Formats: sequence, structure tokens, C-alpha cells
Amino acid sequence: MSARASGTGTISPMDSSSTRRQTTRRKLFEAAVTLIAEQGFSSTTVDEIAERAGVAKGTVYYNFASKNELFEELLRHGIELLATSLQEAADASADRGGSRVDALDAMIRAGLDFIARYPALTQLYVAELWRTNRAWQSTLMVVRERAITVVEGVLREAVADGELSEDIDIPLTASALFGMVLVAALDWQSYQPHRSIDDVHASLSRLLQGRVSGHP
Repeated sequence: MSARASGTGTISPMDSSSTRRQTTRRKLFEAAVTLIAEQGFSSTTVDEIAERAGVAKGTVYYNFASKNELFEELLRHGIELLATSLQEAADASADRGGSRVDALDAMIRAGLDFIARYPALTQLYVAELWRTNRAWQSTLMVVRERAITVVEGVLREAVADGELSEDIDIPLTASALFGMVLVAALDWQSYQPHRSIDDVHASLSRLLQGRVSGHP
């Protein structure tokens, strides 16, 4: 047989092909997000994305039907990474016996780590939030909801456990925390790069503890 059983320790041709395609798609994502963040969506061509990724133009259309589709998938991919990072941070905090507010604090740190790792993606996401004439507005709302739902979940648990007041507007508070991290991180990256991530996290942590949890 040309494709060997998975239990033999070898990689089948199908697995190898899937790995190559994922690698190619990752290159296209990275190239597209960097170019679009630098010069805008309209000014970025498929030729430029292919050249930056080091692949043929036809490869872009093999993986994505259009530049619009590539951009939508880029948003979905990026926010899924962020949402996973936030959830993992909250879970790790809970495993250590931390409170729900501790979990929120851990999520702030995870958000800062993510933005420091993917600044171009974050810049692109924030820029697109303010546009209303894009074909992917519905997609943008869906991916935004994916990340904020993770924060809302921890806030609801905190209210249920009596850590936070029942008077808290959970959707608005989740959006405020999410936005606080985005804006503070971008400001840090753009205007205060001399600050360490620990400094930024400490400042946001004090805001969380003082404004959300009600602690001095």
C-alpha cells in the first residue's frame, strides 16, 4: 500500500499533503495580515500577497476563492487563536485555585501576550472595527463575539459565585475589558515600547481590581 497505517509511525501521503497545505495557508495569512496592516486592504493585491508569502499567485486562489475570502478567514483564524489563549489562561488560573477575578487578570495577561506576538493582526482588526462598508462586516461581528463570549463566561461565573455584584452589565463589561486590553496594548506597542509587558499588565491589573472587583 502506498499510504501506510497510522500506527506504523510513518506519515501517509494524505497527512503530508494536509501539513503542506496548512503551512502554505499560514504563510498566506502572515503575508496578508502584514501587507494589509501596512497599506490597507484595497491597496493590497493578490500578487503582493503571493510574492510576500513566496508562492505562486495561483496558489492563493487554490487556497482561497478571492482576496475577500482570504481576509475573512484571516479574521476568523486570528480571533480563534486569541479566544483559545484567553480560555486557556482562565482555565489555568482556575486549576491553580484562583478566583474568577484572578482568571480575568490572567486573561488580560494572555491578551497582552497575544498582541505582542501578533501586533499587525491586532492593528488590522481594530482598524476594521470602524469600517461599515465592508462585505465581511457580519464575519467581523461573529469573530468579535467569539472572543468576548469567553470573557462573558468568566464574568457570569464570578457573579454566580458572589465575587462580583449582580448589578454588573456583563456584556458591556466584557466589551470594556476586551477593548481596554486592545487599546492599551496598541498604545504600548506604538508609543511606549520602552515599557515591559509586566508594567502594562500591572497597570491594567490595578484597573481590573479597583473597578471591576471593587477592591481598593
